[in-house]
Amino acid sequence: MSKGATLAYRPIGLLGGVLAGMVSGAVFKQVWKRLADEDDAPGALQSEYSMREVVLAAAIQGAIFAATKAAIDRAGARGFTKLTGNWPGD
Repeated sequence: MSKGATLAYRPIGLLGGVLAGMVSGAVFKQVWKRLADEDDAPGALQSEYSMREVVLAAAIQGAIFAATKAAIDRAGARGFTKLTGNWPGD
Protein backbone atom coordinates (compact mmCIF):
# COMPACT_ATOMS: atom_id res chain seq x y z
CA MET A 1 0.00 0.00 0.00
CA SER A 2 1.24 3.49 -0.72
CA LYS A 3 2.09 6.02 1.97
CA GLY A 4 -0.90 8.08 0.88
CA ALA A 5 -3.28 5.18 1.46
CA THR A 6 -1.70 4.49 4.83
CA LEU A 7 -2.17 8.13 5.85
CA ALA A 8 -5.73 8.11 4.51
CA TYR A 9 -6.59 5.12 6.71
CA ARG A 10 -5.19 6.58 9.96
CA PRO A 11 -8.25 8.70 10.83
CA ILE A 12 -10.47 5.66 10.23
CA GLY A 13 -8.28 3.59 12.54
CA LEU A 14 -8.33 6.27 15.24
CA LEU A 15 -12.11 6.61 15.09
CA GLY A 16 -12.36 2.82 15.22
CA GLY A 17 -10.30 2.79 18.41
CA VAL A 18 -12.55 5.38 20.06
CA LEU A 19 -15.66 3.50 18.95
CA ALA A 20 -14.21 0.21 20.23
CA GLY A 21 -13.57 1.80 23.63
CA MET A 22 -17.13 3.08 23.87
CA VAL A 23 -18.76 -0.14 22.69
CA SER A 24 -16.58 -2.43 24.77
CA GLY A 25 -17.14 -0.31 27.89
CA ALA A 26 -20.91 -0.65 27.51
CA VAL A 27 -20.67 -4.38 26.78
CA PHE A 28 -18.38 -4.98 29.76
CA LYS A 29 -20.71 -3.09 32.08
CA GLN A 30 -23.60 -5.37 31.08
CA VAL A 31 -21.48 -8.54 31.32
CA TRP A 32 -20.20 -7.55 34.75
CA LYS A 33 -23.75 -6.84 35.99
CA ARG A 34 -24.76 -10.35 35.01
CA LEU A 35 -21.66 -12.06 36.38
CA ALA A 36 -21.31 -10.25 39.68
CA ASP A 37 -24.77 -8.74 40.20
CA GLU A 38 -23.07 -5.36 40.76
CA ASP A 39 -23.24 -2.17 38.71
CA ASP A 40 -19.51 -1.43 38.75
CA ALA A 41 -16.48 -3.66 38.43
CA PRO A 42 -13.94 -3.58 41.25
CA GLY A 43 -11.03 -1.22 40.91
CA ALA A 44 -7.48 -2.25 41.70
CA LEU A 45 -7.32 0.08 44.70
CA GLN A 46 -10.63 -0.88 46.29
CA SER A 47 -9.73 -2.83 49.42
CA GLU A 48 -13.12 -4.52 49.80
CA TYR A 49 -12.45 -6.75 46.78
CA SER A 50 -10.09 -9.71 46.61
CA MET A 51 -7.16 -9.89 44.25
CA ARG A 52 -9.01 -12.62 42.35
CA GLU A 53 -12.08 -10.41 41.78
CA VAL A 54 -10.01 -7.44 40.62
CA VAL A 55 -7.85 -9.46 38.23
CA LEU A 56 -10.82 -11.40 36.86
CA ALA A 57 -12.71 -8.17 36.15
CA ALA A 58 -9.67 -6.68 34.41
CA ALA A 59 -9.12 -9.83 32.33
CA ILE A 60 -12.75 -9.92 31.19
CA GLN A 61 -12.68 -6.20 30.39
CA GLY A 62 -9.44 -6.60 28.41
CA ALA A 63 -10.76 -9.57 26.43
CA ILE A 64 -13.96 -7.73 25.55
CA PHE A 65 -12.01 -4.64 24.46
CA ALA A 66 -9.56 -6.67 22.34
CA ALA A 67 -12.33 -8.60 20.59
CA THR A 68 -14.39 -5.46 19.98
CA LYS A 69 -11.39 -3.52 18.67
CA ALA A 70 -10.41 -6.37 16.34
CA ALA A 71 -13.96 -6.60 14.96
CA ILE A 72 -14.20 -2.84 14.41
CA ASP A 73 -10.68 -2.62 12.92
CA ARG A 74 -11.46 -5.48 10.56
CA ALA A 75 -14.75 -3.91 9.46
CA GLY A 76 -13.00 -0.57 8.91
CA ALA A 77 -10.27 -2.22 6.85
CA ARG A 78 -12.83 -4.02 4.70
CA GLY A 79 -14.75 -0.79 4.11
CA PHE A 80 -11.54 1.07 3.29
CA THR A 81 -10.60 -1.65 0.81
CA LYS A 82 -13.99 -1.46 -0.91
CA LEU A 83 -13.58 2.32 -1.29
CA THR A 84 -9.93 2.44 -2.32
CA GLY A 85 -8.96 -1.00 -3.57
CA ASN A 86 -6.10 -1.07 -1.04
CA TRP A 87 -5.97 -3.14 2.11
CA PRO A 88 -4.56 -1.04 4.99
CA GLY A 89 -1.48 -2.56 6.52
CA ASP A 90 -0.23 -4.45 3.46
